[in-house]
Amino acid sequence: MTYRISVLDRSPVRRGRGTGQALRDTVAFAGDIEALGYHRFWVSEHHGVPGVAGSAPTVLAAAVASATGRIRVGTGGVMLPNHRPLVVAEQFGVLDSLFPGRIDLGLGRSVGFTDGVRRALGQGKEAADEFGGQVRELLAFFRGDQAEYPGVHAIPAEGRRVPAFLLATGSGAALAAELGLPLVIAPVRGERVLLDAVARYRDEFRPSDQAAQPYVVVSTAVAVADSAAAARRLLVPEAWATVYSRSHGVFPPLSPPDEILALAMTDRERARLDQTLAGQIGGSPEEVADRLGALVESVGADEVLVSTSTYDQSARVDSFAALARVAGLAVPAA
Repeated sequence: MTYRISVLDRSPVRRGRGTGQALRDTVAFAGDIEALGYHRFWVSEHHGVPGVAGSAPTVLAAAVASATGRIRVGTGGVMLPNHRPLVVAEQFGVLDSLFPGRIDLGLGRSVGFTDGVRRALGQGKEAADEFGGQVRELLAFFRGDQAEYPGVHAIPAEGRRVPAFLLATGSGAALAAELGLPLVIAPVRGERVLLDAVARYRDEFRPSDQAAQPYVVVSTAVAVADSAAAARRLLVPEAWATVYSRSHGVFPPLSPPDEILALAMTDRERARLDQTLAGQIGGSPEEVADRLGALVESVGADEVLVSTSTYDQSARVDSFAALARVAGLAVPAA
């Protein structure tokens, strides 16, 4: 294997299980992922989204890091427009002080899911336009050379080396190149858009104290089972929740795939579900090895960030165990 492989968990709620259980499932899942030899385990930030429990990524990352011993832990990502850079620097300074050498800082530019959530966060849609300046300010707090607030120091972050990653939404790829940061990108708008963004990132990359050369992490959902049909069933619950959220504004709890496939969907919903599943990687070990290898080769990815959730937790762990075998991961010694 010529690339690293890692995991992003969004702490989805499963039907019949509350938000507290969803968060405990994330922490337990991180232990499974570490035992399988994956490189990183990241958590996400979603505010006021029914069906997703992960609203405080730094708190959840601390719980995950406490429950594990070797795997890198981070965020995919902290949505910086929702926070002050000083506070984010302080939070990650604390995390890195408690778990030195294991913490990653993934940064995104999304604002709240709805107008009401944005008002509650004290931000408008235009807050995303300040993302570049916020990232610069945040990195300056870690270096100890920010000039906007004389005499202000981010303690205990100042002088600490916490790797920062930029999630490619909007102008994210260009900003990552300008600041010399690793890029995290998903093929949500098609392969051509993905390849063009990565090519531009590599062409415009400026070496920095964060990265001497371009580093590309491609994020996608992957499911491995005995057959393509079985893998598709694993992907259906989250794919359907995503489709449902687009038309109803609510991300529903994950449900069993048989119930979802038996729903009386509209033609539009059925088409969107098929389109979502077509953009994900699922199949037998051999099929996944071929498709994942092709994606990595076409992008020239250095790392794959797998973001698969499903209704059945044990089946999910089995899928990630099979993926670890496909990728040839070495299971760490106890």
